[in-house]
Amino acid sequence: MRLLIWLVTLMAAAIGIAVTARFNPGNVVLFYPPHRIDMSLNLFVVVLLLLFATLYVLVRTFYATARMPQRVAAYRQRRRERDGNKGLRDALKALFEGRFGHAEKAAMRAADLPENTGLAALIGARAAHRMREPARRDAWLAGISHDTTLKTARLMTLTELLVDDHRPEAALEAVAELNASGQRHIHALQWAMKANQQARNWPEVLRLVRILDKRNALHPALARRLREMAYEALLGEQDHDAESIRWTWATVPLQDRTVPYVAARAAGAFNARGLHDEARAIAEESLRANWDERVVRAYRDAASPAGSPSLLAQIEACETWRRERPQDAELALTLGTLCLKQKLWGKAQRYLEQALSDATEASMVREAHLKLAQMHEALGHEELAAKHYRQCALATVL
Repeated sequence: MRLLIWLVTLMAAAIGIAVTARFNPGNVVLFYPPHRIDMSLNLFVVVLLLLFATLYVLVRTFYATARMPQRVAAYRQRRRERDGNKGLRDALKALFEGRFGHAEKAAMRAADLPENTGLAALIGARAAHRMREPARRDAWLAGISHDTTLKTARLMTLTELLVDDHRPEAALEAVAELNASGQRHIHALQWAMKANQQARNWPEVLRLVRILDKRNALHPALARRLREMAYEALLGEQDHDAESIRWTWATVPLQDRTVPYVAARAAGAFNARGLHDEARAIAEESLRANWDERVVRAYRDAASPAGSPSLLAQIEACETWRRERPQDAELALTLGTLCLKQKLWGKAQRYLEQALSDATEASMVREAHLKLAQMHEALGHEELAAKHYRQCALATVL
């Protein structure tokens, strides 16, 4: 349609020009002494148009020639940008595909474009790290150390790669530098937690786990396992003496003290250092909040001396719990052990035999037979004692 309109317009213009030129009697005289040129007005218009066209072509040619270096530079810049952006896309694609050699080569091409240098360096560093080339990885990251706009990205990448390389001290230095700049986002806290875990800095691990748990940034199972590992390490250190274990326990938050695995570990640590009174207090507080067999075992190990009021208080507390949990084998074994220590033979035998009938674990069966053997031996029942010793030995073998 547009072509048809143009054709009609051109034809109308041609017809108009032809009619106008045919009925135009005008002349043009160019006089330059002693020369004189006469021509028709139509020829003069045609010559004028040709002169204008020639002049226009010459000016455009000169202008295009003058701009040629700029156009060539712009073309080369566009080609550089096209190649650099393609290299960046290829580098990302190869990195996600796991083709780390191709990713690093593509990152080198992408780095030729100044706008892509920083991101290409981050990709190249990750690719070199995956290929176990720490020197090239560090060279990539060092190349953008002056770029303040990429400081956070560089430090986050460095932290992640150092943690993966099991260099927690260097990773924590990067975390400290990141925190100094005021960046405390969740991902940084997660990598800081992993670095502290590798460095066995358990108090800091617990602090970070609490922060991340409040922000729902950790799976509950993972948070629980990390707490278990941290408290197991803190309370299970062999170089603890009585004062140091008390100080360590004092640093445990109140909400964690009644958690069964924490209380069981703490009571075991206090028992190992002869601090049975404190172990009993820890276990009783935890059992009142959350019943757990591990804490019951620690409570059994914290038995008071025979004939002491505290041992009688333990037996009374266990009997109270027994009324609430009549089928609890671990509690029956604990109550039988405490009665045995207090030389309450009838109660001891009844509770130990109850524990033996309800026991589901070989360790519990073994301990129940051992306690019954010790009781019969103390009472002079040699045959019964020998029988239970044999059963204890068989349970140990099985």
